[in-house]
Amino acid sequence: MKPEAVLGEVAEQTAACTRCKLHFSRKKAVPGSGNPHSEILFIGEGPGFHENQQGLPFVGQAGKFLDELLASINFTREDVFITNVVKCRPPSNRDPEPEELEACRPYLERQIAAINPAVIVTLGRFSMGYFISNGKISSIHGRSYQSNGRMVIPMYHPAAALHQPSLRSVVQADFLKIPELIEKSKENRHEPRVVDEIEEVVAEEAPIDDKGAEQLSLF
Repeated sequence: MKPEAVLGEVAEQTAACTRCKLHFSRKKAVPGSGNPHSEILFIGEGPGFHENQQGLPFVGQAGKFLDELLASINFTREDVFITNVVKCRPPSNRDPEPEELEACRPYLERQIAAINPAVIVTLGRFSMGYFISNGKISSIHGRSYQSNGRMVIPMYHPAAALHQPSLRSVVQADFLKIPELIEKSKENRHEPRVVDEIEEVVAEEAPIDDKGAEQLSLF
């Protein structure tokens, strides 16, 4: 299947997904958006209040900063693909729970295989943890790592710089490394492995708590 078709299927599946309890508080799933043939894939933590309303990733203040960061390396949203490790907003923007991360894992795996990016940039500690075990973002941000044959660059979530201004220059400097790392990673690119089926798991009903509009925990 072409990347567009795979990503379209993932979008349809996440919109109707009941694999975990996050679907009880979901208004719109946020499967991701951007260029299905991009050389770079950005993976954040999970949708926030505004993302849940619009069904698009990074549309709040952190998204505006991400747009600035992309512009600093001559990219736009149309050049990249942006998604999250969980596709539905955790109530009150709490941290995603292990079973929720696991429930969304097949969707993210299909997206990665379909896009087959040269570089994956993780934004925040939960997306970092998807690829790098026991890592501490304050120690390894901006460095390149190999995970299953792909280059992965862990970075702070853009919202971290909004909450902690001292991190702004750190995030900006990390982003400036991306173009060179893309070129270096192309030599090791491999053919994508598309996951064809996603097992159905029905979640037990849970109460809905939809207060607040803050970002997920970032550290």
